[in-house]
Amino acid sequence: MGRILKSYLFWTYDRGSFHYDVMVTVILAFIFLAPRFIDFKDQPAGPLLHPNSIAVMDVRMYQVEAAAVDAQDLSMVRANFERVLRPIAGTVSLDGVEPVHDGLGHVVAYRAWVRK
Repeated sequence: MGRILKSYLFWTYDRGSFHYDVMVTVILAFIFLAPRFIDFKDQPAGPLLHPNSIAVMDVRMYQVEAAAVDAQDLSMVRANFERVLRPIAGTVSLDGVEPVHDGLGHVVAYRAWVRK
């Protein structure tokens, strides 16, 4: 039994033999079944950040830092948001804009839904 385990460890069996097929089956079973039973702590990547702090949340949703929009009222926010998005998304019309607040209630960004 020890000799068999040692040969499995050092992969000494010829291709197409029974033991080679067993080793390949065990490796494939681990690759496809392990994620169901083992938590590898992997997470999807966060929102894609553009160099000018534009986060692409979805195909139709963008988030821009409040400093990049820099406006006093919502109509100015909408106009500045369109200006900031134009180099990235092209000419778009905004369906809706909402402020994003931090834990203290300060506006840190604006999120908008766009239509091309």
